[in-house]
Amino acid sequence: MAAERGARLLLSTSSFWLCCLLLLGRPVPAAAARSGSPPQSPGSSVRTFTPFYFLVEPVDTLSVRGSSVILNCSAYSEPSPKIEWKKDGTFLNLVSDDRRQLLSDGSLFIRNVVHSKHSKPDEGYYQCVATVENLGTIVSRTAKLTVAGLPRFASQPEPSSVYAGNSAILNCEVNVDLVPFVRWEQNRQPLLLHDRVIKLPSGTLVISNATEGDGGLYRCIVESGGPPKYSDEAELKVLPDPEFTSNLVFLKQPSSLVRVIGQSVVLPCVASGLPTPAIRWMKNEEALDTESSEKLVLLAGGSLEISDVTEEDAGTYFCIAESGNETIEAQAELTVQAQPEFLKQPTNIYAHESMDIVFECEVTGKPTPTVKWVKNGDMVIPSDYFKIVKEHNLQVLGLVKSDEGFYQCIAENDVGNAQAGAQLIILEHAPATTGPLPSAPRDVVASLVSTRFIKLTWRTPASDPHGDNLTYSVFYTKEGIARERVENTSRPGEMQVTIQNLMPATVYVFRVMAQNKHGSGESSAPLRVETQPEVQLPGPAPNIRAYAASPTSITVTWETPLSGNGEIQNYKLYYMEKGTDKEQDVDISSHSHTINGLKKYTEYSFRVVAYNKHGPGVSTQDVAVRTLSDVPSAAPQNLSLEVRNSKSIVIHWQPPPPATQNGQITGYKIRYRKASRKSDVTETLVTGTQLSQLIEGLDRGTEYNFRVAALTVNGTGPATDWLSAETFESDLDETRVPEVPSSLHVRPLVTSIVVSWTPPENQNIVVRGYAIGYGIGSPHAQTIKVDYKQRYYTIENLDPSSHYVITLKAFNNVGEGIPLYESAVTRPHTDTSEVDLFVINAPYTPVPDPTPMMPPVGVQASILSHDTIRITWADNSLPKHQKITDSRYYTVRWKTNIPANTKYKNANATTLSYLVTGLKANTLYEFSVMVTKGRRSSTWSMTAHGTTFEFVPTSPPKDVTVVSKEGKPRTIIVNWQPPSEANGKITGYIIYYSTDVNAEIHDWVIEPVVGNRLTHQIQELTLDTPYYFKIQARNSKGMGPMSEAVQFRTPKASGSAGKGSRLPDLGSDYKPPMSGSNSPHGSPTSPLDSSVLLVIIVSVGVVTIVVVVVIAVFCTRRTTSHQKKKRAACKSVNGSHKYKGNSKDVKPPDLWIHHERLELKPIDKSPDPNPIMTDTPIPRNSQDITPVDNSMDSNIHQRRNSYRGHESEDSMSTLAGRRGMRPKMMMPFDSQPPQQSVRNTPSTDTMPASSSQTCCTDHQDPEGATSSSYLASSQEEDSGQSLPTAHVRPSHPLKSFAVPAAPPPGPPTYDPALPSTPLLAQQALNHHIHSVKTASIGTLGRSRPPMPVVVPSAPEVQETTRMLEDSESSYEPDELTKEMAHLEGLMKDLNAITTA
Repeated sequence: MAAERGARLLLSTSSFWLCCLLLLGRPVPAAAARSGSPPQSPGSSVRTFTPFYFLVEPVDTLSVRGSSVILNCSAYSEPSPKIEWKKDGTFLNLVSDDRRQLLSDGSLFIRNVVHSKHSKPDEGYYQCVATVENLGTIVSRTAKLTVAGLPRFASQPEPSSVYAGNSAILNCEVNVDLVPFVRWEQNRQPLLLHDRVIKLPSGTLVISNATEGDGGLYRCIVESGGPPKYSDEAELKVLPDPEFTSNLVFLKQPSSLVRVIGQSVVLPCVASGLPTPAIRWMKNEEALDTESSEKLVLLAGGSLEISDVTEEDAGTYFCIAESGNETIEAQAELTVQAQPEFLKQPTNIYAHESMDIVFECEVTGKPTPTVKWVKNGDMVIPSDYFKIVKEHNLQVLGLVKSDEGFYQCIAENDVGNAQAGAQLIILEHAPATTGPLPSAPRDVVASLVSTRFIKLTWRTPASDPHGDNLTYSVFYTKEGIARERVENTSRPGEMQVTIQNLMPATVYVFRVMAQNKHGSGESSAPLRVETQPEVQLPGPAPNIRAYAASPTSITVTWETPLSGNGEIQNYKLYYMEKGTDKEQDVDISSHSHTINGLKKYTEYSFRVVAYNKHGPGVSTQDVAVRTLSDVPSAAPQNLSLEVRNSKSIVIHWQPPPPATQNGQITGYKIRYRKASRKSDVTETLVTGTQLSQLIEGLDRGTEYNFRVAALTVNGTGPATDWLSAETFESDLDETRVPEVPSSLHVRPLVTSIVVSWTPPENQNIVVRGYAIGYGIGSPHAQTIKVDYKQRYYTIENLDPSSHYVITLKAFNNVGEGIPLYESAVTRPHTDTSEVDLFVINAPYTPVPDPTPMMPPVGVQASILSHDTIRITWADNSLPKHQKITDSRYYTVRWKTNIPANTKYKNANATTLSYLVTGLKANTLYEFSVMVTKGRRSSTWSMTAHGTTFEFVPTSPPKDVTVVSKEGKPRTIIVNWQPPSEANGKITGYIIYYSTDVNAEIHDWVIEPVVGNRLTHQIQELTLDTPYYFKIQARNSKGMGPMSEAVQFRTPKASGSAGKGSRLPDLGSDYKPPMSGSNSPHGSPTSPLDSSVLLVIIVSVGVVTIVVVVVIAVFCTRRTTSHQKKKRAACKSVNGSHKYKGNSKDVKPPDLWIHHERLELKPIDKSPDPNPIMTDTPIPRNSQDITPVDNSMDSNIHQRRNSYRGHESEDSMSTLAGRRGMRPKMMMPFDSQPPQQSVRNTPSTDTMPASSSQTCCTDHQDPEGATSSSYLASSQEEDSGQSLPTAHVRPSHPLKSFAVPAAPPPGPPTYDPALPSTPLLAQQALNHHIHSVKTASIGTLGRSRPPMPVVVPSAPEVQETTRMLEDSESSYEPDELTKEMAHLEGLMKDLNAITTA
């Protein structure tokens, strides 16, 4: 009864606190800094924003040696600003410079530009700097001054000849900067350019429709300020037009180009041939109309000019040259880039000291621009108080007076740069009104100190003992730092506040001030508090190696982690087959292990995680190794025979299935013999990857048997079954043209005509195809050629009600045969009957012998893997059982539409299915099938489509480049392009960098980058030091290979020292607040009010629960003998009594049986926390660890305090900071656990409370009550929230069979005295639980999101342990003996049930 009363009291109290928590969940409005208008306070003097901006900014300029250059710059302000100039980040001394002069409007004038091979003092990047005394400084965009170098010819004109009316080109390639200064001469006279003679942007001269006057001597001249530079002279001869034809060739092909929006582009394309070729252009499979377009112009020779380029002009352009029956084409890619533009510019801000502010900046451009911030002309270096948030925004924490000034957001990409700025004004606090001010708050103490937050409490000032109308401000800073931040209480009278987002093991200084209606009072004495250090986990195990011991086993070795952070308890080895996502693991106590039972010649990846008393450490990098090869275990696939003529047969096959190749296929062994008698077998070896072979020298009209076996270096695998084919009696003739087709039928529709035909009756002559001619009144207007296997064709895009004449001719390599004519009148618009359904069946055509075969039907594509698709079909010309008894074979063709001009691939099969291998991952393919029997073939079937599965990237990111940041030599920018073989959507990249290219990969510093970015910047590198960079891409299937190491040496000098770098950089470990909008703390409200009240309510709730449990223990220990008898009676009801008398009176006990798997659910033993060979992956680094707290108070703060996680991918980071973080991963105590499932553990349906009550609940002792918190682990997942679960060993033997009670509404506290591992909070799933397992502290997923990691610190064990020990001693030894006897009876009954 006492236990029941305690449980009811606990339930009612918990419900009350739960209601209070729900009421506190309402959002609290937060004040924000006013932008653009100052806060109005009585008696305060308001300063206004000063207009200060650039009227003109310098632009990129090209100059030549000896000339003069003006870089324009003009700024507006009152008073007028002082203008200075920077070159390559360093101020120019214009006073003593005789060549550079500052003009009156601020522009820079450079006379007599100097440029030589060893001296380039004028070339570089220039920036205009405007300063107003006592106001601030702004900087302009950066302009590049390029000085054209000395003329050098990369290619010169060469003597050539051209037929009259054709095109010719004369090359003259010089430095890119000098192209505008190139001109041409003919016979030493200036050449005038016109529509027929043009100069390409490269300097090449194009002459189209050549005439006799175009002959002569040509040379190009470069005039760049100095003496002109002449090329060699070359003679161009114009020849008369010959009567014969010449081959069609390209003289100049287009090449891929990159242009900026607004520029013009010329895609060169010049072809030569006789007859004179015609040039036309296509873009992305669409023809371009160059005649009516104002934007597109076809230049001399066929080159395409596009003016005023936009993003829509980007794409693939095809130049197609046609001459007679010849057609050639070339293609080029046009990439369009865009300069940075501001979508949102920073706005002016008013603020008070100690507040937090955010300057917003949103930019766009292509490539995606990078953003840096400048304050009063100096670079803003990210630190604990200056942070880059939400990719581009600047957050300033704890404002001080010196933060005033002009802040500029500078965006730049490969195309250009732009700047936008705003002003920050720090307002003085309004003077206090007349009246008494409060004294200093009393007894300021830190009531709760964690790793990343501190809770402060205090008493009211002595001047105002009640303090109901007082508000408080808490000022805090790191010890030794002058910059203070402020946190305000949320409402009047509140005397506690929680300061979040602190650094572990760091000393902070706090002071508290009270405010009343008259103003702020005295400050309390400074309080010095140090946050707690974080728990340490093992680092990665070094020198992990794996090698193949046999075709089915691999041995892995490693060493003890360098940063063990305590005794290593064991290791967990994870391994996974390459290309799958199912990882297996095994527990190991040594430093090596051999995995057996692996697949032959299969690549596996391995990694090791060390465990200490705190949990799993940092995972090693994956090492991949392939098992040894063996002979193939299966025969080649899809063997087919194709009779070529009377003496030869072509044999086709496909490799064995990839899983059965067991190594690299080095060749194939072909064996064949005559089928008429058991003749000698002939063997032929095919080396390499060849998948077909022509067998010649066979007898006419003879049947042969063939079989194929695959070879590896280990030997020959099994062979295919014998397959037969018969050579022809006689060969087909191709010494003459084909005869006339035997029939031609036409069927007119509204805008199309369906043409069908049958082949010539004499099938001994080779037919290569058919030519269809058609036109209104004449068949020679259009001609279409189709394959020799085709039997019908639909002529589209015709005019309604028109008379068309159609002709059909068969052709081969000798020529075209005799035509067959037919005419038809298309139907009028109003006739819509009998539309395109005819194309599929065409049943109306009378087909004389030999009849064409019916195409296969029901073609289906089944996706098997990332590179394999199985094609199946049905053949209506076969019997119902679909058994092939004749020599027919099927041809499967497939292609993908990317790129658009991909050709079909074909393969033959002799069954109704075919396995297409070697496909590209994550690619859409189309398939069709045709059947061939003897010399008759069907048309292609309808197409089926299938997209292969994704696969890990098989190539690394490409075009990896590293460049230094302008004006910031210790910052570099890494750029790259996606892998050429991404095999799926790229979800992220990892940048590795190190100063030692030979270092182990786990010693390299890593930078994660989201998948949609192709650039990243790294800051605070060491000057004059070589760095090596590698990049790795990942998709949903895993990580791809790393790129080759790219070396980059940082500069020796750092340029100008930043004026704004007066504060030391305190590292990058500090994380910003979780809230997306950080409220300035100068406001009277704060989002912390609900959090503080939450702490009080839940703390009282914890005390109440503990008191109830203690009362229940005390009452239970006073159990009378009468209660024991009643409990014994309850045991009888459950079948737990000792049976006496005849065995036939035995009644099966009412056991709690797991009906899913028919097993008992014993809960008196803790499950194995480390099951062997589970499918549970461990986190690869300690950032993946899921936090677990071990106290109710900590749980509360987990909900209140948020750890922001990693900053944006574009945020600057320091090498020193990451070096400090990598070997020893810090685990904050109070972080919010990520909402993700620990293990794919299904949950059972929650048992209703009514059904979980039995008579035994009246007498449950405290152990039983405690046990319910463990039993609730099977129900917790249906609750929709994450609840921690603890294991408790029940002392009563029958508690293992008790009906589980309803789970407690609040999370129970962990009992560290028990040997079980605390369970992670698990996400609710829609499955059924199979077993109750403990889980390690890590989030057991393979992904590596950069998120905070925490583990519980060792809890203080007091009341809970004593209560449990007392409850365990409440049963005496004789009573335990009786209960064990009861248990034996239960087990006998269970055996009777299971054997019945």
